[in-house]
Amino acid sequence: MANVLLLRAPSDSEEDHYEVAFRNAGYQSISIPVLETILTNLSVLKSIIKNGPTTERLDGVILTSSRSCVAWRSSVNELLPDRATTGGNDTWSRIPFYVVGNATASALSEIRQIHGQTPYTPEVICGESSGTGERLAQFILDLPIKPKRLLLLTGDKNRDTVPLLLGNAGIDFRSLKVYETRESHTFERDLKQALDQARPAFPQWWIIHFAPSAARMVTPILSNHFSFMPRNSQTGLSMPGPRVAAIGSVTAAFLCDELQIHVHVTPLKPNPQDLVSAIITYDRDSASREPNPESKCLACAS
Repeated sequence: MANVLLLRAPSDSEEDHYEVAFRNAGYQSISIPVLETILTNLSVLKSIIKNGPTTERLDGVILTSSRSCVAWRSSVNELLPDRATTGGNDTWSRIPFYVVGNATASALSEIRQIHGQTPYTPEVICGESSGTGERLAQFILDLPIKPKRLLLLTGDKNRDTVPLLLGNAGIDFRSLKVYETRESHTFERDLKQALDQARPAFPQWWIIHFAPSAARMVTPILSNHFSFMPRNSQTGLSMPGPRVAAIGSVTAAFLCDELQIHVHVTPLKPNPQDLVSAIITYDRDSASREPNPESKCLACAS
């Protein structure tokens, strides 16, 4: 088996789903937060939430990151003590919340688990199987009754895919930046501690990337400890060469095209089960054949 470095903060729940999935498969996994999140424009978001979807003329909300869910939850936490809020049937519980993956859906669901049913609680959560912003936008465009106006909660590094596709289809939207990210000031220390605690019986490493912006930030630090295989490399490595997985096609393409790093595995869907399954398959197939330094980077195969 192998050590697995998960470049993400573990979930706030009692057990992290990624760590549990790897542990059950016999891997030793370690999660290291790469980014620090700063919530922004919460006063604006609280005003939108308090006014309600009818007043704001909104047919739905789009969230493509669990950090956007944190912003919504933080706003709800501050609003709930003041129940002079949306009236009648004008509650957010009847409005669809479109999310890009299971992690985002789970983060939204936690609001109801914490507060129960409130005028601000997301109840209708859709699109979690889409996996990417592009497929989520297509999911919305394929609806039999399309929304007329949506609220898009973004960060400071979001791509333009979703607003571009929706705008081209004539769907109006309001974009609001609710968080900014920056490199964790403790990442280098946390990485060294993780490497010191890794199982020496597992010489092989898997490094799992979850976002392009995070990959750009941490690669120089990771390169002090690992020698990454360049895309479609035909040469050997002087330092231990980790295997690299990307949680989705966007991150894989960034690693390959921008950072020139060989990507060994990209799961079919961005969830713990598919990620672990893809890695197990790769490790099993690799063990049954001679190492092939000319193997093609998955992100570059097309």
